[in-house]
Amino acid sequence: MGKIVQFIKESYAELRKVIWPSRDDVVSSVKVVIVSTVIIAVVLGLVDVLLLLGVQAIF
Repeated sequence: MGKIVQFIKESYAELRKVIWPSRDDVVSSVKVVIVSTVIIAVVLGLVDVLLLLGVQAIF
């Protein structure tokens, strides 16, 4: 039981050392992730349509 308590205390001490990002940093990162996801989805969608058209042209 003592090791668990020690682990929790040490974990809490480490979390106090963390420099948490500001709200603006988080919002900026989320925007980048959303835009990147949409761009990749559109590119993959276009590739899928082109491959489908190519397969249909062959058969």
